[in-house]
Amino acid sequence: MRSGTQSLKLQTWFSDKSHVPTRITFRENAVSPNDFWYDWYGLNSWLFVLVNGSHPARLDGLMEGLSTLSHPSAFPLYIAIALVACHARPRACPPVNLVVFAVSYVLVSMLLVPGLKEAFDFPRPIEALGAGAVRVIGHPDPHHAFPSGHAAFAVLATASLLPGAAPVTKVALILFALLACVSRIWVGAHYPADVLGGALIALATAAFTRAAIKRLAR
Repeated sequence: MRSGTQSLKLQTWFSDKSHVPTRITFRENAVSPNDFWYDWYGLNSWLFVLVNGSHPARLDGLMEGLSTLSHPSAFPLYIAIALVACHARPRACPPVNLVVFAVSYVLVSMLLVPGLKEAFDFPRPIEALGAGAVRVIGHPDPHHAFPSGHAAFAVLATASLLPGAAPVTKVALILFALLACVSRIWVGAHYPADVLGGALIALATAAFTRAAIKRLAR
């Protein structure tokens, strides 16, 4: 019953054209395109409720910490760690990985994600569903939900630094990306669609950047 009510609230928000960004068009008396690609006909909000409202509180601190560590502002820290790792073990951390990470960071965290957030201007869960329906940990922003900048950055770091890494490092990077994505839903900051969108943007950009660098190096 609770998930149905929250899904209805989210659908109501999208049906109100006064909240909709001008770059998205909706047809009167018809199903909104967002019901399909964003809310997945209620599945998006249902999954949010499942993760955000049905998790053990003892893990809240861990998830909040992972959420903080996946903030794009942590880029200097991660690039510094990667530089040290590449210097210590060049074979396990090819220099091209650092270039991919740096270039993709500019494209994703400084250009694509901020631009898409402004363009879509989708509501955060607390804005769409109400404070009583969302379990908030920390202080998530109330606006610009799609795509998730934290998820994009965590996946970007993993996609950039994964090639050539030692098996243990690969596992650690993948776990970091996955848990960081889950943490954004856990703390009440994003819907699964926001996280998925950020992750896909990061993966596509890292792949494009790596391919472009290889082409230029020929």
